[in-house]
Amino acid sequence: MARAFIGIGSNIEPAKNVRAAIHSLAQQARLVGISTVYCTGALDRPEQPPYFNCVVEIETEVPPAEVKHGILRPIEHSLGRRRSEDKYAPRTIDLDLIVYDDLTMDAAGITLPDPDILVRPFLAVPLFELAPDLVLPGYGLCIGDIAAKLPQDGMQPLQDYSTLLREEVRRCFPFR
Repeated sequence: MARAFIGIGSNIEPAKNVRAAIHSLAQQARLVGISTVYCTGALDRPEQPPYFNCVVEIETEVPPAEVKHGILRPIEHSLGRRRSEDKYAPRTIDLDLIVYDDLTMDAAGITLPDPDILVRPFLAVPLFELAPDLVLPGYGLCIGDIAAKLPQDGMQPLQDYSTLLREEVRRCFPFR
C-alpha cells in the first residue's frame, strides 16, 4: 500500500465542497487522516472569497496517474469544477496529489512531490500535521523545517469545522 497525500481547497461553498470531496475520496481509498482545515486568502486575488484548505492522507494500491485521473479529477467534476485558462479562478474544489510514498516524478502531468509544498504554507503546515517525520522525496528536506520557514499569518485554523468533519467522516468511513 502506498501512502499518499492529497491537497484539498475550495472557495465556492467551501464548507460543503471540502466535506463532499473528503466523503467521495473516502469511498474510493482508505482514508488515514485529515489535517486541520485552514481558511486562507485567495492567492494573488484579494477580491475573491477565502479558501478552505487542508490535506488528507490515504493508503492506496492505485498508481499516481490513476489517483489523479481516475479518482481526483472525477470527484472534482462531480462537484462542479470547471477548469479554465485562469489557474487562479474561484473553484468549487481543487484536489491535488502532493506526495505519493517516496516517489519523485515529473511525467503525465504529475509532478511529485508537488513543488508548491516548498512555498505554500496551506500545503506544508497541514502536511506536517499528518506526517511530522516526512522527508520530502527528491529534496531531502524535513517537512517540519519547510513548514516552520513559511509565513502562517494568513492561515486561520478552523478547529470546530475540522473536528466536526473528522468525527463525521470517522462515523461513515472509519479510519485510523
